[in-house]
Amino acid sequence: QVRLVESGGGLVQAGGSLRLSCAASGSRFNINRMGWYRQAPGKERELVAVVSSGSIANYADSVRGRFTISRDNAGIVYLQMNSLRPEDTAVYYCNLLVYSRVDLRTLELWGQGTLVTVSS
Repeated sequence: QVRLVESGGGLVQAGGSLRLSCAASGSRFNINRMGWYRQAPGKERELVAVVSSGSIANYADSVRGRFTISRDNAGIVYLQMNSLRPEDTAVYYCNLLVYSRVDLRTLELWGQGTLVTVSS
């Protein structure tokens, strides 16, 4: 089985920065796409950023130029968030597409979520 553990959320003033991390642990799987989604109160979950296995990144228009997604070979995906705004306040979820060499199929996994609060 694959387990995801997120960290890095918190409270920050507008204009500040935070870095989120999501670590995948387990065995017998290959990580394909890694990404971050967020869900603000009363709103639907939305895509923030994704990075492919070839490290090609795509961003939502609302965060492009302020957020940077990256990944390493240890199964960790990061989201560096700069110039934060109050409207970035949300619960952030990491999302992974992995191929299980046990089940021989692709699985979509979600982290437990981490709260980011940006005060004005």
